[in-house]
Amino acid sequence: MKRGDEESRTMADEQGFGSSDVLVDELFATTHQLRVFVDGRLREHGASVARLRALRVLARTGEPLRMRDLSDLLGNAPRTTTTIVDSLERDGLVERVRHPEDRRAFLLALTDLGARHYREAEELDGVALATATGTLAPAEREQLRALLGRIRQAVADSTE
Repeated sequence: MKRGDEESRTMADEQGFGSSDVLVDELFATTHQLRVFVDGRLREHGASVARLRALRVLARTGEPLRMRDLSDLLGNAPRTTTTIVDSLERDGLVERVRHPEDRRAFLLALTDLGARHYREAEELDGVALATATGTLAPAEREQLRALLGRIRQAVADSTE
């Protein structure tokens, strides 16, 4: 298969280095392909999935967050979050403000420009995802959600 083909898979998958379950391989490949697709659409406008996710958390929480809390909410390693926040701060989208109760700590807050950038990127994300999932009928969407929910529940049940 050539790169960029609709059915393209990662090199590891092509060489049989994926998981022991083809369904899991398909889930990972689909997730990866969706992320690359959406990231490409966002990058055309100076955004990315990683940056949008950080902006989304800051926008939706509605209050400044500690770096550690943002990292936890994103599910990222602290170093990864620091790299993302540094780039957002450099672009004027996020600012570090003093913690009101701990003078050694800083909180992360969206700037006005960051809030505007977030809304624009969110719109682009929505359009890209609608393009990607637009071929599914409403009943198929619900069926897929239910099936994915069952997989997540099986994982959660097995870790309790």
